[in-house]
Amino acid sequence: MTGERGPGAAASPARWPRGSRGPRASNASRARRLTLTLVAAGLLAGCATGTTESAPGTPDASAASAATGAVATAGPSRASTGRTPEGTLLVADFGSDTVTFVDPGRDGSGQGGAPIASVEVGTAPYGLVVGEDGRAWVATAEGVAVVDTQKRTRLALVPYETESGPVTTGEYRGGGMGIALAPDGDHVYVGVNVPGGDGTVEVIDTATREVTGTAPVGMRPFDVDVSPDGRAVYATGHDSFDVTAVDADTLKTRRMEVAPYGTEGGLGSWLKPHYAVVRPDDGKLLLPFEGERLAVLDPRTGEVTIERMTANTHQHGAALAPDGTLLVVGTGPIGSDDEYPSLTVRTPDGEERVVPLDGPHEDVAVSKDGRTAYVTGGFTRDGYWNGITVVDLDDEKSEPVRLNAGNRPLGIAIL
Repeated sequence: MTGERGPGAAASPARWPRGSRGPRASNASRARRLTLTLVAAGLLAGCATGTTESAPGTPDASAASAATGAVATAGPSRASTGRTPEGTLLVADFGSDTVTFVDPGRDGSGQGGAPIASVEVGTAPYGLVVGEDGRAWVATAEGVAVVDTQKRTRLALVPYETESGPVTTGEYRGGGMGIALAPDGDHVYVGVNVPGGDGTVEVIDTATREVTGTAPVGMRPFDVDVSPDGRAVYATGHDSFDVTAVDADTLKTRRMEVAPYGTEGGLGSWLKPHYAVVRPDDGKLLLPFEGERLAVLDPRTGEVTIERMTANTHQHGAALAPDGTLLVVGTGPIGSDDEYPSLTVRTPDGEERVVPLDGPHEDVAVSKDGRTAYVTGGFTRDGYWNGITVVDLDDEKSEPVRLNAGNRPLGIAIL
């Protein structure tokens, strides 16, 4: 992702006192973060400590499934017949070459829901998006798969124009990552990772299923979003500490640094942007960092302002409820003074409720009525489990419920 840089982020604000559950303030904490950065840099670890699928002390997929009862039972040979029920969850199985359909209301061995079918889409699917016509667009290492979610069949695989190296699996694989659909449904925008270099955003015409344009963006485009009016596309460059704004008509680009902790440590830093959401009322991007800081990016000026967050944990997936409530997935600690996995429920006025989660998680989707959040268990770093956690957003006293899902589910959409 190349292009002219816009104005840089605002200077890092002062940290809040530890007792407030806000950002950490101590010199020891800053030193701990610097140590982590230097160690990670030595490992070229981005958002990982290596390329293994399970961390030491973290159950692997089968062990995690046995512990939680979340066993991935649906495979490509089990694609059931009949129409897909409304409200079905669709998840990208990063640990295999499928997407899995999960009925959250169907009994699944006491888990309250179960997979009903899986469809082969391509190697290591990451993000996905579903249009009003029921077609799903899935970013895989090989290309963007087009899936008919009613018939539960793959219609096409659109190859990338960007050369991203051999088709592989794992966190650092080349190919599609973040993906978004234009408001009018005419185009899909996919962020393509090029290992070791800047990535691209490729534009796909949804009618012809062909790539019609490519724009240079930053490194490892974790997330792609579109402005409410459809005129701008935003690619979050995880390894380049930035967001690239792409003009949807001309494909001209403008890069804006988003680095509330600075860029020290480079590729090895933990303190990078991951996922973003676009606030519909003013078009600003919200990017959570570490359960401490919410970076609010004005894409018109490149200005970044910082708001306080309270979860105190490494954060990834984000989504907006219809009423403007922000949901953010806390993946777990990166240091001894960090908190465990959680889901932050943040109202538009900044009030937060932090819901503890059991084990690693990655991405989140929210129901159309805004009452239920679905959090996937396929963490992109070194721990994961094969399921989805369901959080009741209305009832603060209810315990999260786990559902069976596919193989290391990452991207999620509600049909």
